[in-house]
Amino acid sequence: MTNSVLLSLSTPAILAFLVNYLAAAGTSIDPAELQRARDARWSEDKTWRWYAEVGPIVGCNYLPRTAVNMTEMWQKETFDPKTIDEELGWADTAGYNSLRVFVQYLVWKDDPEGLKRRIDEFLTIADKHGMRVMLMPFCDCAFAGREPYVGKQDEPVPGVHNSGWVPSPGLKRVVDREVWPDLERYIKDLVGQFGSDRRVLIWDLYNEPGNSRMGEKSLPLVAAAFRWAREAKPQQPLTIGAWTSFDSRMSKALMEMSDVVSFHGYDGPAGVARKIQICREYNRPVLCTEWLHRQSGSTFESILPIFARSGIGGYHWGLVAGRTQTYMPWGSRRGDPMPKVWQHDVFHADGTPYNAKELELLRQYRENFRLQPKSRR
Repeated sequence: MTNSVLLSLSTPAILAFLVNYLAAAGTSIDPAELQRARDARWSEDKTWRWYAEVGPIVGCNYLPRTAVNMTEMWQKETFDPKTIDEELGWADTAGYNSLRVFVQYLVWKDDPEGLKRRIDEFLTIADKHGMRVMLMPFCDCAFAGREPYVGKQDEPVPGVHNSGWVPSPGLKRVVDREVWPDLERYIKDLVGQFGSDRRVLIWDLYNEPGNSRMGEKSLPLVAAAFRWAREAKPQQPLTIGAWTSFDSRMSKALMEMSDVVSFHGYDGPAGVARKIQICREYNRPVLCTEWLHRQSGSTFESILPIFARSGIGGYHWGLVAGRTQTYMPWGSRRGDPMPKVWQHDVFHADGTPYNAKELELLRQYRENFRLQPKSRR
């Protein structure tokens, strides 16, 4: 089916297509679980009431500059509340009000109570600075080319974008059903602990499922994550963002199961506008949970006006230049110098803005944000 044909279908028709196609393809996911996940979503009215109460989301994906990955962010030995407080102070002054934050399963497995105490401390710091948090327990991205591990993390490779990033829970665990009972305990422990915490805005259960060549092998864990989280009865909405091939079975399943539809958009203005059009077909609030790729036209100047006109909340990638080195472009090599045009991030390590005009554009976005009836279709 072409994308235009799929867009012409109603939401129930899209779901029926997904169920039949998945069954025909012989995937290991139970097609009935897709239906159960859809039935368990918040109503459209409830999601729109939540979105109206939240107001414009001015967010970023966040790790402190002292962390090379989410493991280093959350381990007891390297958790850095002093730096977090300093950086969120800069973000507060700039007008941010939300953070998208990754959590590592292995840190929970190694020290579940300690991790929850550190998350609580982080939420307290964020709340002091007027920010609510989107928590994310799973991720298939593996820039480091290895499975996650506890203990001292490798030093960043000089000049290489995100060289230390590892997935959660790890690509092998995604398809190993024998470890799923522990993954279920992990999700239910986090959601059970923080599911009624007003400092948590929303749960993004799984970042870029299918990345790292996993494809649809990640889809069963996606459906399970939704089910486990629902069973913990959170008061916040659940989402998983479409990030590639929006007409694929994976992307359509993600949007079908989410309370709030979310997506990643590193495209220029025309590409982002097309993605918003697709996401709106589900008649729910839409969030862009990753954007900003200055070299290709995904800039504050080009994207924020689209978000404001369309009533889209957003989280660009990166706050402060640090050990992740995400100011470097994708594909950078060892020894490459810091580029004149950063890919991600908005502050230097000393708190100086990369481009002060971008922060003024954030203010304009908040002022121009309009959640109008047309935003619903």
